[in-house]
Amino acid sequence: MVRIIIIGYMGAGKTTVGKALSKELGIPFYDLDWYIESRMRKTVQQIFAERGEEGFRKIEYNMLHEVAEFENVIISCGGGTPCFFDNMEYLNSQGHTIYLKATPDVLHKHLMMGKGVRPLLLGKSPEEMRSFITSQLETREPYYSKALYTLDVNLLDTYDKIKISVTKIRQMLNV
Repeated sequence: MVRIIIIGYMGAGKTTVGKALSKELGIPFYDLDWYIESRMRKTVQQIFAERGEEGFRKIEYNMLHEVAEFENVIISCGGGTPCFFDNMEYLNSQGHTIYLKATPDVLHKHLMMGKGVRPLLLGKSPEEMRSFITSQLETREPYYSKALYTLDVNLLDTYDKIKISVTKIRQMLNV
């Protein structure tokens, strides 16, 4: 049984790498945010608006405990998932956790290019975003660093580099 759980800050490429790894290994991929949206029939943004971050995190916790029980799966967690409750310890007990690590500048660049709506970044100017990312990353790093494996993804900007990252993960995990 293989269970690979990818963590890291928003914009690090968790979904991109997870999908590529899923395709290569031939096992299902679940993005935790998408799973939550499917089960709740609401977007993460709607859940944040209706219940606030605390309400969202409770739902996220419950959905994490569902999806992390699946076998032969790759899971991409939301950026904050490891930082609440006992989630990081639970994730480490459930499978191979991989932290996709990037600098605040790289994350800022990815998030500025991104198409998705990020509830925690709504209404922030580019300068406010950079400051927010830097501050949050400092707060979250102690949780992320508990992952069993870390992969530097600062140069994850082409398909070839994504393939290289997938190869590195396969080598780390021997899968």
